[in-house]
Amino acid sequence: SGPITQQSPRRVAQNVKNLFIAATNKNATSSFVDVLAATTGIPMSLVTDSPVHSSSSDDFAAFLDTELDSNSDISLDQEDDDDYDSDNKRIKRCKVEVLESIEDPQGSTSHGNADQSLEASVMEDICTHPGVMGGMCIQCGQKMDDASGVAFGYIHKDLRLANDEITRLRNRDLKNLLRHKKLYLVLDLDHTLLNSTRLLDVTPEEEYLKNQTDSLQDVSKGSLFRLDFMHMLTKLRPFIHTFLKEASNLFEMYIYTMGERSYALEMAKLLDPGNVYFHSRVIAQDNCTQRHQKGLDVVLGQESAVLILDDTEHVWAKHKENLILMERYHFFASSCRQFGYNCKSLSELKSDENESDGALATVLEVLKRIHSMFFDQELGDNLADRDVRQVLKTVRKEVLKGCKVVFSRVFPTKFQAENHHLWKMAEQLGATCSTEVDPSVTHVISTDTGTEKSRWAVREKKFLVHTGWIEAAYYLWQKQPEENFPVDQTKSE
Repeated sequence: SGPITQQSPRRVAQNVKNLFIAATNKNATSSFVDVLAATTGIPMSLVTDSPVHSSSSDDFAAFLDTELDSNSDISLDQEDDDDYDSDNKRIKRCKVEVLESIEDPQGSTSHGNADQSLEASVMEDICTHPGVMGGMCIQCGQKMDDASGVAFGYIHKDLRLANDEITRLRNRDLKNLLRHKKLYLVLDLDHTLLNSTRLLDVTPEEEYLKNQTDSLQDVSKGSLFRLDFMHMLTKLRPFIHTFLKEASNLFEMYIYTMGERSYALEMAKLLDPGNVYFHSRVIAQDNCTQRHQKGLDVVLGQESAVLILDDTEHVWAKHKENLILMERYHFFASSCRQFGYNCKSLSELKSDENESDGALATVLEVLKRIHSMFFDQELGDNLADRDVRQVLKTVRKEVLKGCKVVFSRVFPTKFQAENHHLWKMAEQLGATCSTEVDPSVTHVISTDTGTEKSRWAVREKKFLVHTGWIEAAYYLWQKQPEENFPVDQTKSE
């Protein structure tokens, strides 16, 4: 009967009814998206094999719920189904009232007029237009402005959702997720989970890698891959497979990258070849609503339950409290050059991060601790009122709790000390920062042993450490041995 964009609202309504009848009668191996594509003519890109189990064949918005559920790691409980069924019953009751109101005096009903009035009632009085797809409301089929709402192109390239619908979905999903003791985890790709380089950027010292790549036929056991069709090499960060497996038990996970979608999907295949961790939750550059910025507005999770792993802080300007900043993974030489490091890369040194105590292994333990504290039963039963951002802040402040630090020759002249990233980093870790020395100071952070404050630290038997001590504590989530961060002897003040 042609694509949905060419059909009348009446035809859309009938197709939707046929869709749900067909979908609910399909066997367990059939895909809802296959039925949707066959019935409406919409090409679907969602990755799912779950059939529909809807109690209503009148509500097109159930399509969205079904697709989101099929791409969720957990299924809705009966209580959530009942909530949605009550909405359907309310709509049906309104339809009955409309039909009754247009009966003729003899008690007989004019079905032609009833159909028209019912259609108008549903579209104009009942439908809140929760979203738009293909230029039409996903619930009533009325033509809509494609620019309305927020685009969720990673679910379907034409899908836009209204703010009220986003709120409804987030509230419902959070309720169900918390019941299963899960939170949300948003994962960056490059320099966080993996590192990629173009083949033409491979240095002579890295040529050996081309003969050590793993098979693309079984990526679950490999870590270095040559993607000739993309002209690149990709190296997965050590511990990635264990990390994803264990994190998936605690979180519903998203990939969120500033890279192109085609690249993001290929990386998702390497990270999740069985499609068990991310499903369609792969967000790329073209899904962002603000240029050069990442935002949780396109993540269907409540901000109070979201944690983010990323190596770049400034792209999360609105969500720094959700962010766990990762130490960048520079496996390839091109990655080091990109960030201005004049040193040998891990690949050139024929080395790599340690599996057992590398960045991913370390942050997994932090995530487990945050998860455990969030779901602590001693805090009561009302999980919805808890905020994972506060838990993250609490855990981070324990790292340098009890330390009082003074900085010496670290900040540029006349620079406002409180605005320096190392000062902020130290405070986030629970340390107290000061501009002057006093007996309560425990550490002097310096780049020069000859400064007055550095000499004071030595004389008063205080710790004198390099700036790397703060950074290491920040990324490793524990106070580091001071003796590992000596201050170089340079020209004094």
